[in-house]
Amino acid sequence: MDFKEIKELIRVFDKSELNKLKVKEGEFEIAMQKGFESGTVVTSSEPVYTQTVAPAAAPVAAAAPTASEAPAASTAGESIKSPMVGTFYASPSPEAPAFVKVGDTVKKGQTLCILEAMKIMNEVEAEFDCKIVEALVKDGDPVEYDMPIYVVEKL
Repeated sequence: MDFKEIKELIRVFDKSELNKLKVKEGEFEIAMQKGFESGTVVTSSEPVYTQTVAPAAAPVAAAAPTASEAPAASTAGESIKSPMVGTFYASPSPEAPAFVKVGDTVKKGQTLCILEAMKIMNEVEAEFDCKIVEALVKDGDPVEYDMPIYVVEKL
């Protein structure tokens, strides 16, 4: 993992609601934890560049609306949740149309969106046939593990 990837990982972690994160890739291992007065703690088996960040108060306040969206998603119908932490992209490129939009009917295995994590693009596919009722995340927004990203109606 190079410096840019570590820096991006720290940035995404800082904006997330997560308190701990541990990533292991081959011989490389990095662990981060929030909640200390000094900011984010980073440990690694290799030399690491550290970055001091503000206490977690600001990200928690900004994340409050997201937390209130989760209960709404469960009352409105089934939800499709993020399988990982990353950045949400609704389309394969900025000029391309979105994979799905509200009102679309999708089949099991159809691509719904892309989640970027550590410069790797991961396609999120529908696990069942459904109709998109609501998109809970905007293009370019960071997402958490198990965070609802779409409200759907099973078909």
